[in-house]
Amino acid sequence: MRQLSRRGLLGLGAGAAAAVGLAACKGGEGSAPAGKGQDAAMPGKGGGTPAPTAEAKPIGDGSTADTGKQPNQPEKPVPLEPGQAPPQFVVFSWDGAGEVGNGLFPRFLKLAKEHDAAMTFFLSGLYLLPESKAKLYKPPNNRVGASDIGYLTDAHIKDTLKYVRQAWLEGHEIGTHFNGHFCAGSGSVAKWTPAQWESEIDQAVKFVTEWKTNSGWTDLDPLPFDYKKELVGGRTPCLLGQDNLLPIAKKLGWRYDASSPGGRQMWPVKRGGVWDLPLQQIPFPGRGFEVLSMDYNMLANQSKNSTKGMPSRYPEWRKQAAGAYIKGFQRAHETNRAPFYIGNHFEQWNGGIYMDAVEEALKHMAGKKDVRLVSFKQYCDWLDVQDPKVLAKLRKLEVGQKPTGGWNAYLKAAV
Repeated sequence: MRQLSRRGLLGLGAGAAAAVGLAACKGGEGSAPAGKGQDAAMPGKGGGTPAPTAEAKPIGDGSTADTGKQPNQPEKPVPLEPGQAPPQFVVFSWDGAGEVGNGLFPRFLKLAKEHDAAMTFFLSGLYLLPESKAKLYKPPNNRVGASDIGYLTDAHIKDTLKYVRQAWLEGHEIGTHFNGHFCAGSGSVAKWTPAQWESEIDQAVKFVTEWKTNSGWTDLDPLPFDYKKELVGGRTPCLLGQDNLLPIAKKLGWRYDASSPGGRQMWPVKRGGVWDLPLQQIPFPGRGFEVLSMDYNMLANQSKNSTKGMPSRYPEWRKQAAGAYIKGFQRAHETNRAPFYIGNHFEQWNGGIYMDAVEEALKHMAGKKDVRLVSFKQYCDWLDVQDPKVLAKLRKLEVGQKPTGGWNAYLKAAV
């Protein structure tokens, strides 16, 4: 698998500029199920052994199949009662979502199961396309078969298929991270037109829904979902190109986009009819600026984009990264209850400290009062049943701002 290219992106902190090296990676990305201690606003999901709810009905060449309603989902969300405090939603998401032999995909599936969490896995379409069939990929403004992330080995494609199956059956969301991950130059996704984004999405879907044809592995089990229906959102490479993506996202019926950089910890709005759910600026312990809520951005500020920095500083950096996630969570949970979005990659950068930091942060959040660890799709389900007046009132709360008079008084006035 070829080495990734990585490019920096400038993110502005609260009153201070923070240089945040933003890139995607050759590894995968993840998701998390609904949290413990559910209330009427977001009841808990059913437990038990994950299994399709109906006999599999093959779709197309049998790469995917309709197995009925997705298992292990929360009960249908309901609107907040007058004066009821909103839950604290947290979404753990993973860019790429490929298993490349480091065991990180199954590690975080296990962690999610242990803590009743749901996550979003943004699957890169190329991660299901054998490199021998690279010429099937026609990336906009790039040569045929080109990719700034590597193609997976056949063994790693099979592992990725295994864990994507498991993820969906355990209640996680499968979104998209598109395909070739072009961040710079004339072929950058930042320069793609809406029509080119539509071509890229069409190809990503085809690679997921025709992997049996492309690989010849007809003896393997299908993915247990209809990806054309399952796919309702994504995150672009390097958080670039959202403006031209949104018209196509709307056309395709997507419910959200998670590509905007430099978001703030506030309640979301829709852009072009699609929920805009950006990575957010969060406190960076010991630094005078804030950092985007993604592992690579921690790395960019700690080891200046090197993925193998000074080992002697790994304990300090791990503590700082975990502290950033926890402080961002606490700031929202204790004040405006804005949803908290965290982005990750299945990578062992700087000795794997960012994976350890994410695990520590998730364990800190799980099980706390009113906390829901959900996928982006599940969060949109909740948003879409709320009273627009209540959501408008929630949006008025600034970063770190508590509701005047407490939640009961503040939200009773909204209805």
